[in-house]
Amino acid sequence: MQPRKIIRNREIVSDTFTYVTDASQLPASGDIIVDLPVWKEHKTALLNHNGKIGVQLPGDAEPEEIAEDLPKLAVVAIHFSVFRDGRGYSLARILRQRFGFDGELRATGDVLRDQLFYLQRCGFDAFDTRPDRCIQEALKGLSDFTVTYQADANEKRPIYQRRPT
Repeated sequence: MQPRKIIRNREIVSDTFTYVTDASQLPASGDIIVDLPVWKEHKTALLNHNGKIGVQLPGDAEPEEIAEDLPKLAVVAIHFSVFRDGRGYSLARILRQRFGFDGELRATGDVLRDQLFYLQRCGFDAFDTRPDRCIQEALKGLSDFTVTYQADANEKRPIYQRRPT
């Protein structure tokens, strides 16, 4: 079986992480992303896991639920159950700006090409797109626009404060 492909830092790469939704599926080693309930119940054991750890949050999660754990996490994945649910955008901004999370912030679930540019502006740097969509086409979504006027998670200054190049 070929490894799943994701977009990370504007490149298509093989994903080293395995998603774990049930504690009985936990592998002995390797990079894993566990659902929030699994993290909450098995956090102590997971901190000793042989591999990188990530947590997947639903869009309606409260960021305070994992705020103190952020320094221990390599990845925070925010799951979009449906593309029109915008709560994950806000959650990403809060994790980046209020809590200073500087690890990988991954959008998962019903993530479409048209959203990638805006998700990136909120702080996402990795995208696990829908398997029924072309990942090469989705990658192009990150370059839909060349100029932004407002500040965002990556560019802290609005356009009128930027020096012309």
